[in-house]
Amino acid sequence: MFQEERMQLIIEHLRKHNRISADEIVSLFDVSRDTARRDLIKLEEQDAIIRTRGGAILPSPPREYISYKDRLLYVSEEKRAIGKLAAAMVRQGENIILDSSTTVQACAEHLDGKSCTVITNSIHSADLLSNHSAVHIRLLGGKVDKEQRYVYGASVIETLSHYYVDKAFIGIGGITMDGFSASEEEGKIKQKMMQAAKEVIVLADRSKFDKRYGYRFADWSLVDVLITDQWPSDDWRNFLAEQQVEILIPEPTEDKEL
Repeated sequence: MFQEERMQLIIEHLRKHNRISADEIVSLFDVSRDTARRDLIKLEEQDAIIRTRGGAILPSPPREYISYKDRLLYVSEEKRAIGKLAAAMVRQGENIILDSSTTVQACAEHLDGKSCTVITNSIHSADLLSNHSAVHIRLLGGKVDKEQRYVYGASVIETLSHYYVDKAFIGIGGITMDGFSASEEEGKIKQKMMQAAKEVIVLADRSKFDKRYGYRFADWSLVDVLITDQWPSDDWRNFLAEQQVEILIPEPTEDKEL
């Protein structure tokens, strides 16, 4: 079988099964691991796949970047559960950072009654927290993105470099084993937020796994805890154990009998 034929079959396998390992290529096509590796390298050079540890996945299709207002309409129960669990990690008197993601905003919604200081670039979260009398708010200053409802720019990044906080809660555009990605403006801010914190908690539902945006801003060495809505695959769990990242899952909501 010619390489081009084999590569086409690899893509067809990925469309059906979402991922493929080098061992599967060896088994399916009766080739050596070196041949499987060369196939994956060539497919990656053609931007047809994203190589992962031991295999490959298909790149995510381009997604329209919708406004923050529209994203708020689609905050799922899973994201709300993640946010509630994140808020439970905040202790009285702590200084914390909240980024501008909708999942992290769900954390802000559950901070009522906790005496803490929140540093954020999210206009929406700052407005929401203004109703929580015990929460002190420090809204970062800079350029305002009216569509996405957050503050960005060099002044935000410079100010963050002076903070040292107990915890940072970070929402993610895309997660791979290589690290975290988002838009460039958001990514630069998230990176500074992570560097400012003693403990970094990433909030991400299952839809964010194995997806990438255009700007990679951090790797797993900066992360202490991952809160997600369901247990990831065995490969992911093994990887996170190697990275010494704790996984937290919200308790499932039990349906009440009528």
